[in-house]
Amino acid sequence: MDETGTLIRRIGTRDAVFIGLGSMIGAGVFVAFAPAARAAGAWLPAGLAIAAVIAYCNATSSARLAARYPASGGTYVYGRERLGEFWGYLAGWGFVVGKTASCAAMTLTVVTYAAPGLGQPWRSLFAVAVVAALTGLNYRGVQRSAFATRLIVSITLTILALAVAAMLFGGTLRSGTPGTAVTPGVGGVLESAGLLFFAFAGYARIATLGEEVRDPARTIPRAVPIALGLALVVYAVLAFVLLRQLGPELLGRGADPIAEGVEISSWSWVTPLVRVGAVLAALGSLLALVLGVSRTTLAMARDGHLPRYLTAVHPRFGVPHRAEMTVGVVVALLASTLDLRGAIGFSSFAVLAYYAVTNASALTLRPVRRVVAVLGLLGCAVLAFSLPAVSVLTGSGVLAVGALGYAIRRRFGANVC
Repeated sequence: MDETGTLIRRIGTRDAVFIGLGSMIGAGVFVAFAPAARAAGAWLPAGLAIAAVIAYCNATSSARLAARYPASGGTYVYGRERLGEFWGYLAGWGFVVGKTASCAAMTLTVVTYAAPGLGQPWRSLFAVAVVAALTGLNYRGVQRSAFATRLIVSITLTILALAVAAMLFGGTLRSGTPGTAVTPGVGGVLESAGLLFFAFAGYARIATLGEEVRDPARTIPRAVPIALGLALVVYAVLAFVLLRQLGPELLGRGADPIAEGVEISSWSWVTPLVRVGAVLAALGSLLALVLGVSRTTLAMARDGHLPRYLTAVHPRFGVPHRAEMTVGVVVALLASTLDLRGAIGFSSFAVLAYYAVTNASALTLRPVRRVVAVLGLLGCAVLAFSLPAVSVLTGSGVLAVGALGYAIRRRFGANVC
């Protein structure tokens, strides 16, 4: 295989499902519940339901498009083919910048839970080491990455089952509902849905790996709804149990609400396992995120929107190794230098913009599933602009910078990159 060859189709349905779960379980369980509860209070399940409906619409549109266009890049490819080059580029840009921020947030999650008292410069060095290790694993080939994801997801789900059992059967040794519960309006519920959408977006990794999936017309439409459905079951159970154990206020305040819910039960011995599970889930999410971002980077580089240096495919391992290394370097820099407390909101805004293009692209397919695509498109717009103002402004600004870059490239010629 030469340096610019095509990728090898190695991923079956089972691995595709686990890659999607590895992204969704890691992001949703240990990151998104607390800010969503701060916005929605006891109405958290309503926010989860809205996020799930929009995610289902997006997943349906993604699966149909991925079966038609089984190439690396996801909506970058679909938007380009169905709507035109600019919309494909804007979707790809939103995905790359949004998910790069997510990668950095997952790296910081690993560092926080694995070594909570670690100060600088060791904290930054630890973050760099985490990114380097996972980038190296991806570099060795997607099969190894898929195996590692299966292992991490299996362990994480086992630990989460223990945590749920502890909160259901271990009782509450002290009050978990101090103060006055949050009473949100419609805006608070929609904001929580937008934040929880961050947790559901992992199924995109299945579509962005379309060029490495065996029999994509059959595998992708099966794997996406399976992964999404399993993740929804996990989220719904945890939302119910956490609200019951902690109450909406304490849930919204907690940095690690699952561990705190277990800690106040008679099964407090499970708490260290929960913290280990948080680290493993974040690692699994980061592994799958880097995999997806590097494939979209590869697709954009092939079309000249990013440097063509990034199009190389390793002759032995069959992976876009230069794209993976570049993504790894950027994530390591962000994770070691920035405070990314707003990363969830920013990432959600960028990814909702990405899925708006997905649904608009699906509207051009025949036969048209108009209700699903229109609901997905409108839902993405509503949730995006229901996010905190800082996230909306930052996300809009970054998308505008991407559009400006596209205009400059068009004005001065395709050889700018």
